[in-house]
Amino acid sequence: MTQQTDKTKTDWRKQLTPEQYRILRGKGTEPAFTGKYHECRDVGVYRCAGCGAELFSSDSKFDSGTGWPSFHSPIGEGSVAVAEDDSLLMRRTEVLCANCEGHLGHVFDDGPAPTGKRYCINSASLDLEKRDEPAG
Repeated sequence: MTQQTDKTKTDWRKQLTPEQYRILRGKGTEPAFTGKYHECRDVGVYRCAGCGAELFSSDSKFDSGTGWPSFHSPIGEGSVAVAEDDSLLMRRTEVLCANCEGHLGHVFDDGPAPTGKRYCINSASLDLEKRDEPAG
């Protein structure tokens, strides 16, 4: 991890909006179908709203019908970390930013090819760095 994990709660509260803090630092979840990226079709790179690390590419985004942005794979090896989550009386796999340990969402084994994974991510955990679509 980086110095990002050395930030105090006060530092994080100054940097993040209340909703981002609740989700990224408090392991919260935004209501389904309310996040700014759940229907977004823009091309670009989704970065961690906490530290700016690259997490997902729009190339791996798909409509899962769940109400949250969903991706079949992270942008690169080591960009996200996972941890067991036994909250809410169920066993899930939590997805974290590998750089700052911010809570992003959860990953499930019901996604499309090529990975079969569905990274179900909170919009508030992300910032989209848009790019122009390649000519073609």
